[in-house]
Amino acid sequence: MTGEKNFSFTVTHSCRGARAGTFTTPHGVVDTPRFMPVGTLANVKTVTPRQLRECGAQMILANTYHLHLQPGERIVQRAGGLHRFMAWDQPILTDSGGFQVFSLSEIRQISDEGVTFRSPKDGQMIMLSPETSMAIQNALGADVIMAFDECAPYPATRAEILTASDRTTKWLDRCLRSHQRSREQALFGIVQGGYF
Repeated sequence: MTGEKNFSFTVTHSCRGARAGTFTTPHGVVDTPRFMPVGTLANVKTVTPRQLRECGAQMILANTYHLHLQPGERIVQRAGGLHRFMAWDQPILTDSGGFQVFSLSEIRQISDEGVTFRSPKDGQMIMLSPETSMAIQNALGADVIMAFDECAPYPATRAEILTASDRTTKWLDRCLRSHQRSREQALFGIVQGGYF
């Protein structure tokens, strides 16, 4: 995790290798482990921010790829970042776009450079790389941002899992070099699963 100056994690309980704790961010404390409601396009559908707080939500997840497509990270940034855009003053995590590498497999091409997607909105080609994922997430302004990764499908062969893991590790190095707001945003790496 980068961003250690404004972030901390305290273990409050442990049992046989499992642990619970508190994760402190610039926008508040999150008890871990914790369920995060998903606000793909900067809102949790059918629920207001007040209702989210009332039901105990401490952190919301937003989607880098989808926010890049609409409304665009520059619009969110000009509105004051995701917290103001969403009217949510508690912690926010943005994913890297890596899940779309998996879920949009029919409209994307993977290379070591990154992933090229055909936009479902207008057919335009979009290149998402570790560097562009970091730039988008830095502009969105979430408390926690995720490193760009290749999420391998299931089932996958041992060779496919090794290729995806190796690529993800190389992309993590590029994310670390590209991350521009480490004092305000903690960058987390991703550990993807696989049968192997």
